[in-house]
Amino acid sequence: MTEFSWPIRVYYEDTDALGMVYYANYLKFLERARTEMLRVAGIELDQLAKKANSIFAVRKITIEYLKPAFFNELLTVNVKISEVRKASILFQQTILNQDNTVICEADVRIACLNNQTMKPALIADQIIAELNA
Repeated sequence: MTEFSWPIRVYYEDTDALGMVYYANYLKFLERARTEMLRVAGIELDQLAKKANSIFAVRKITIEYLKPAFFNELLTVNVKISEVRKASILFQQTILNQDNTVICEADVRIACLNNQTMKPALIADQIIAELNA
């Protein structure tokens, strides 16, 4: 699985005083879509930590806000894996509004870490296989 879409409804709590989505909440939307993509691929992050002593952490994010989103809009968050390295994954993500207009673009690099030492760890071959399935 290299591409995935996840719907997100904008709730009142996601907006600022002007009724637009507060910029930091886009990061939450991106995170939820990545997590759901991994779940659909059979990768549960809590089980990864328990069974493989591995966690994923955002190492770098580049984000561009193109247009605002507003209260009660139904957004679509797209996730595409563009690169898998030995210890990291690069996700390209877009958020579209209900008119299918891209309102946000982000490149997110996730690092695999040993959850005991917090040092980089190799991504298990099984996880890479599940992502490519």
